[in-house]
Amino acid sequence: MAAISAVDWESEGMALVQVVVLAVLQGLTEFLPISSSAHLILVPVVVGWPDQGIAFDVSVHVGTLVAVVAYFRRELWRMGVDFLRSLVARKTVGESRLAWLVGIATIPVGVAGLALSKLGPDSLRDPAVIAAATVVFALALWWADRAGERTRDEHSIGLGDALVVGCAQALALVPGTSRSGVTMTAALALGLTREAAARFSFLLSVPVIVLAGGLEVLDLAGSPGPVDWGVLGIGALVSGICAYLTIHFFLKLVTRVGMMPFVVYRLALGAILFLTVV
Repeated sequence: MAAISAVDWESEGMALVQVVVLAVLQGLTEFLPISSSAHLILVPVVVGWPDQGIAFDVSVHVGTLVAVVAYFRRELWRMGVDFLRSLVARKTVGESRLAWLVGIATIPVGVAGLALSKLGPDSLRDPAVIAAATVVFALALWWADRAGERTRDEHSIGLGDALVVGCAQALALVPGTSRSGVTMTAALALGLTREAAARFSFLLSVPVIVLAGGLEVLDLAGSPGPVDWGVLGIGALVSGICAYLTIHFFLKLVTRVGMMPFVVYRLALGAILFLTVV
C-alpha cells in the first residue's frame, strides 16, 4: 500500500470526516474487546471509502501507543527502572517481575507474527474469517467472564500464566479476534479480576504496538510518494485522545458492567459482517 499524500486523499475522495472516523475507531477498538480489524474493514466497505494506506495506519498506532504509555506512565516507569535494577542485582526487584512477564508474554506473538509473514498474512484477511473470529471469540469471552473465579490481580501472574496469555495474544493475528479481547479472555479464564485482566492486557499492548508499528514503518519506508503530515498528525491526535479516554473509562466501568455488553456487541457485529461483506 502506498503512503498517503495530499493528492491521493483529495483525488480519491477521502475527507477530514474519514480521517476522524477511522482515528476514533482505532482509538476505541484498540483497547476494547471488540476487534479493531473488524471495524476498520466494515466501515470503509459500508460507506465506500478507499484504503487509508500504511502511513495512516502508522499514525493511529502512534496515537494509541502514546495514550497507553501516558496512562500507565507511573507503572511503566517503575517496571522499567526495576527491570534494570534486577539485571544488576540478578534477582527480582520491585516491579521487575511484572516487567519480565510482560516481555515473556510478548514472545509468542512475535514468533507467530514472523511465521505468518512467511506464510502470507493476506490469507487470513478474508471477510468470512474475520466474521467467524468475531463471533467465536465473543463466545469465548462470555464463557471466561462467567466461569472465571475473578479473585487474582495482575501481580499474582506467574510464568505459566504469562505464557498462556501470550499464546492467546498470538491468536489476535487472526483479524476479528481482538488483541485486547483474547488476552482478557485468557486472563479471566486464569482467575484474574476483570480490572486486573484489563490492566495486564493494556500493559501487554505496549511492546505489541511498538513491534507492529515498527513493521509498518519499515513498509512505509519502502513506499514511494510524499506524505501529508497534517492528515497523519490529526489521525494520531484523535486516536490518542480516544484511546486514553477508552482506557480510563473501561477500567472504571468494567467491574460493574462486566463483559456481556461487549459480547452482545461482537455477536451483532459478526452478524452484520456476515450479511454485508461475506
